[in-house]
Amino acid sequence: MPTATDIIRSYAAGAAESLAETLWPTRCAVCDAPGDVLCVPCLRRLSYVDWWRACPHCGAPFGSVQCSECNPVSLARSGRTTLPYDGNASAVVFDEQAARIVRTYKDQGERRLANSMALLMMRAVPPAWNPNALAFVPASSSARRRRGFDHGELLARTVASQLELPLANVFVRPRTRDQRTLSRQARWSNTKGRFEVLPGATVPAHILLIDDVYTTGATLFEATDALRRAGAERVWCLTFARVW
Repeated sequence: MPTATDIIRSYAAGAAESLAETLWPTRCAVCDAPGDVLCVPCLRRLSYVDWWRACPHCGAPFGSVQCSECNPVSLARSGRTTLPYDGNASAVVFDEQAARIVRTYKDQGERRLANSMALLMMRAVPPAWNPNALAFVPASSSARRRRGFDHGELLARTVASQLELPLANVFVRPRTRDQRTLSRQARWSNTKGRFEVLPGATVPAHILLIDDVYTTGATLFEATDALRRAGAERVWCLTFARVW
């Protein structure tokens, strides 16, 4: 039974939240309309990835017939002949609307967007996948200090809660630069060999690996390699947005 102190604290927290909402009302990350962090009209207008039109291997939005992202020529540019993961899916195409959501979440610290993003990601998971745990691509130490939170961990934790699966924190924080400022080739160099599993960490056999945006695949490729080295048998990747 709540004590008087608990009740007072609850009222105080509610009053503080009401005052904050009055002074700085919640606004949509896409259209800036007051009300929700992602309003219903903007939610409906997002460019969702159609699984039936997407590449069945790498999840590229329009690669079901001939994929421009994971064909032998494209893979050779990254020094590979095959995809390291067993499958990839993304909720939306990375356009200006999706970019605003990601920037508001990561760079402006609107952590409530994790719920909206995770819900869309959860719906993109193919029924045939059977992960027994989730892992996430961790932010670098400098990015975590700058933002005040690990955006990948929060997103993965929210997805894990919605899928009712455990979350495995298995990676050492990578020493990498912000990928958003780098060219395609520089992204591969930036992540090459930079992901390692924590010493003594137990890596689940079937893992769903979470990240926010799939751009070139460099980060997910290297992270998947690390999971494979640590004993993972199946690895699927899931992101909020896919660059196309």
